[in-house]
Order: sequence, then C-alpha cells, then structure tokens
Amino acid sequence: MKNILVTGCAGFIGLHTCKRLLEEGYNITGIDNLNEYYDVNLKLSRLDLLKNNKDFNFLKIDFSDFDQIKELEKYDFDTILHLGAQAGVRYSLTHPHIYIKYNVKGTLNLLEFARKKGIKNFIFASSSSVYGNNKKFPFSETDDVSDPISLYAATKRAGELMCCTYLVSDINNCLN
Repeated sequence: MKNILVTGCAGFIGLHTCKRLLEEGYNITGIDNLNEYYDVNLKLSRLDLLKNNKDFNFLKIDFSDFDQIKELEKYDFDTILHLGAQAGVRYSLTHPHIYIKYNVKGTLNLLEFARKKGIKNFIFASSSSVYGNNKKFPFSETDDVSDPISLYAATKRAGELMCCTYLVSDINNCLN
C-alpha cells in the first residue's frame, strides 16, 4: 500500500483529494497548519470527515517551519502531494511576506525533506494564475509564464521552478 503525504489536507481540494485516495486504498498522512485565512471551524469540519478512516493520520504541521517538518522523518512516504499554500491573489497585495513564507519557503522545506528522505514522487499544485494576462484560452502548459501579474502568481511559478530544480533531470523541460 502506498503512503502519501498530503499538505493542505483541511482545504477544499485537500479534503476531496484525501477522500478519493483513501477510497482507492492509500495510506494518507495529512498535514495542515489550520491558519485563520478563512474559518478554522470549516477546516476542522473537513478533518472530521477524514479522521474516522483508519488509513488517515492528521498532523497539525506548518510546513514553512523546517523544525516541524522534521516530525515527519519517522514516516516512510512514497509520494508527497503538495496542495498546501497561501492562496488568494488580492490578499497577496497586502500580505506579501505570508506568500513568501508558505509558497516559497514552505515548498523549499518540503523539497528538502523529499530530497533527504529519497522521495522521488513530488506532486506540486500550481495555479492558473501563473499564466498572467494570457489572452489565449484554454491555457496550455506550453504558454508563456514569464510575466506574472501578482505576487501569488510569482510564488506559485517559483514553486514550479524549484520543483524542476530538485526533481527533474533535464531542467530545460521546466523552463518552457
């Protein structure tokens, strides 16, 4: 059975992803810092939907704090599914340091953890915001992403590039 670490497990996407993975027979360790960006009670209600599954383990961990990430060293993960992030384009205009903390430093911490533990499967959830003012729709992975229009978009693009640097043997595949 595969063991998967899911960051941001108390978010909307995190909840539904964990539910599906559990239905498919995976062991899930979910982490979330349960911050107050939106109602913490909603996040706790989502966790209540998962906590009775014997294959789900929740840890309140802030992945932007590498010392807290070290709590995960006792687990053997096959995959890290990194859904957790500070979301919100508008909020990034007034709280830029939070985006660097979670979306850049936090992603770096998880990549370092994966490198040290030899975890080769790292799935990073980016955002359509990386496409900026691109007028073409639908977006394509080959579209230009060199001109982000918000700090949020820039931090998500930074995450994409960090993932490529850590985990892809041919960095040129990531720069297109």
